[in-house]
Amino acid sequence: MAQLDGKNYDYVIVGGGVAAAAAVGGIRELDETGSILVLGAEPDRPVYRPDLSKKLWLDKDASLEQAWLLDGEGLDLETSTPAAAIDPGAHTVQLEDGATVTYGKLLLATGSSPRRLDLPETDRIIYYRTAQDYRRLRDLTGEDTPVTTVGGGYIGAEVTAALTQNGAKVTMIFDEDLVQQRLFPKSIAELITKDFTDRGVRLLTGETVSGGELADDRVGIRVGDGSLIEAGAVVVGVGVTPNTRLAEAAGVTADNGIVVDDRLLTSAADVYAAGDVARYDDALLGRRRVEHVDNAEAMGKRAGRNMAGADEAYDYTPIFWSDLFDNGYEAVGDLDARLDTVEDWNDDHTAAVVYYLDGDKVRGVLLWNTWDSTGKARDVIAQSRDGKIGRDQLVGTIPPG
Repeated sequence: MAQLDGKNYDYVIVGGGVAAAAAVGGIRELDETGSILVLGAEPDRPVYRPDLSKKLWLDKDASLEQAWLLDGEGLDLETSTPAAAIDPGAHTVQLEDGATVTYGKLLLATGSSPRRLDLPETDRIIYYRTAQDYRRLRDLTGEDTPVTTVGGGYIGAEVTAALTQNGAKVTMIFDEDLVQQRLFPKSIAELITKDFTDRGVRLLTGETVSGGELADDRVGIRVGDGSLIEAGAVVVGVGVTPNTRLAEAAGVTADNGIVVDDRLLTSAADVYAAGDVARYDDALLGRRRVEHVDNAEAMGKRAGRNMAGADEAYDYTPIFWSDLFDNGYEAVGDLDARLDTVEDWNDDHTAAVVYYLDGDKVRGVLLWNTWDSTGKARDVIAQSRDGKIGRDQLVGTIPPG
């Protein structure tokens, strides 16, 4: 933007999501007056993303305005302003219109982008992630509206449940046999799948999408057997990829994310990274990249504090959570159904704690309908790592329910 050209800022944040907003808060805890520029590629200011697939659909009193995270006070907040290039040596960021700003410290909070399928370009097919996507899906759906969701994982399951609870008639297409089969052990994946079916969701399991067709007010999604599934809207949730292009073009080290040290510094001086895009050394689980909001909040805040001179290690192991109709869960660590699991159910089989093991080490803990136990889950992972608790001692360690 022309009005930015040549400006100098103490802090520039590239990205307009949760991590960016948290970083502003972290900076302001230590530096109340330093100049801050936030460059967001999206047309809206940072939003609390979980609300887009949870609260805004399930709480009739919730509004999008309540989900905003920054109001622009005390900083320059530029939306619809993606960065085109960074030069760590010159400490500059170039915008797409050619304007250049200079920074003292830079944060790359560029997040991730939804994986796309070979489908027609239309605003009736939504790769669900932004506030703009939420508005569009709201406009397209209502009571008895036919909607197709593609993907049986985290976002696909959440959006399907939310739309169904708002009266939409949802067909869910995914290539596994059970909903969230890659995340959960078979016992829980079967429970979720039955719940979705009982709620009226039409499940097309073991199917891959082979293309799509457009009509005036419909989108047809063609699946592997040649069938055409028609709906007023399609929501695609088949995973994301980290936005590392800026970093890589500038010579910043990236490997399935932008690699950072324990202070969240990248390989370039004065350049930090946080949120979905950052690959870091988890204090309990080693090198990983986490695509959940708890990590974005905690990491963004720590990055902001470090940019302002705190010099603090990021030693937090984040959690994530979801609600699917009347069931819900919290989790810590790696939930991957390919790992070995130990299940601990309560007496009436309504709640469980599931431990995910790689060899004899706990890598993740699922708290199915079990609450206020994420701290205990971290303790179990730490004790397992240190050899203080074995597989045979896991059942009963965290009471289910």
